[in-house]
Amino acid sequence: MRKSNRLTIYIVIAMLAGVVLGYIVHTQSSPGFIQSFSTNIKLLTTVFLRLVQMIIAPLVFSTLVVGIAKLGDLKTVGRVGGKAMLWFISASLASLLLGMVLVNFFKPGAGIDLGNADINGAKDLVGKTQEFNIQKFVEHVFPKSVIESMANNEILQLVIFSIFFGVATAALGDKAKVVVKGLDAVAHVILRMVGYVMNFAPLGVFGALSAVIATKGLEVFSFYGKYLVYFIMGIALLWALLLTVGFIVLGKRLPELLKRIFPPLIIAFSTTSSEAVFPKLTDELEKFGCKDKIVAFILPLGYSFNLDGSMMYMTFASIAIAQAYGIPLDFGTQITMLLVLMLTSKGIAGVPRASLVVVTATCAMFHIPPEGIALILPIDHFCDMFRTATNVLGNALATSVVSKWEGSLEPAVNEQAI
Repeated sequence: MRKSNRLTIYIVIAMLAGVVLGYIVHTQSSPGFIQSFSTNIKLLTTVFLRLVQMIIAPLVFSTLVVGIAKLGDLKTVGRVGGKAMLWFISASLASLLLGMVLVNFFKPGAGIDLGNADINGAKDLVGKTQEFNIQKFVEHVFPKSVIESMANNEILQLVIFSIFFGVATAALGDKAKVVVKGLDAVAHVILRMVGYVMNFAPLGVFGALSAVIATKGLEVFSFYGKYLVYFIMGIALLWALLLTVGFIVLGKRLPELLKRIFPPLIIAFSTTSSEAVFPKLTDELEKFGCKDKIVAFILPLGYSFNLDGSMMYMTFASIAIAQAYGIPLDFGTQITMLLVLMLTSKGIAGVPRASLVVVTATCAMFHIPPEGIALILPIDHFCDMFRTATNVLGNALATSVVSKWEGSLEPAVNEQAI
């Protein structure tokens, strides 16, 4: 059995065990014990996520600089980047529009019971809305210190610095070969570390699901069943759209890609963290046949600009909150909201619960009570599982498609069974 297949089985077992243990704790324990249990069991997830976060910054920097240096010149960087942005913008607009169409058709907000609002959870998110103005947006995109960016895992800031560093390295030619060779070695060391860190994935998955089920129980689905079902239908349509376009470009290699990225998809789904699979996704895409220089350039950009699942959720959730409060939004207002979300959502990959923060800020901007975020918080973890997995799928497809467009998609690397 291949090691990746074995890991997937362990993760699925951990998911099931987490749900069972969480449900037992939720139904058989006192509120005080439930709170203590959830706090302590989540430490397993914290350990796993911190191990992943520890290798993201050096991986992004080393692979992106080497990738740009290998691309050779500004013209090539611009061409590849232009193709990537074409995909990113098209996918983002399609995701936002799909969310807007579905929320107007199904009207999930009309069925939300105002009595189930998570007021305490909303207070923290409402307090963060001031972060999303033009000044803060620019500060979030452009770094003042690469060390600070690395410490905070600000992926977009790291991308900006790495692009400048990579272009300068390429411009120096032979003088910078030693730098490229050194960073290439660093990238390979980090990718070897990925295999070690992924061994902790089942524990992280077990902790995440145990904690949320113990706290909220399965009863949350009875209150928010329609909202979740409609959102999952939207995610299914978005997957169908992305996979259709992917098949048009990749052809018969699409199933092979899906098989490759299945373990990262499962990890992202169960931990609700795209960051958790960034190193693993990098490794799998290279094994799929994408050139390392393309993966190194496109994937970090995608993590900042190509969050398809989150995009769809932003319009879906924002308009659903308005529906719950009985606030009508005409077509022009909704289109304006879509364009605002298109801008404010870029570069937020490193912000915890970024989608909800953006939704809260957008509601306030369009005179929808921002406290309304409390209405969807109880079910948000489960929605986040689906939108996070969709983000990973979208970035895997974007990287593979751009590789194909560049004529750089090679046969997959065969792994020996172990």
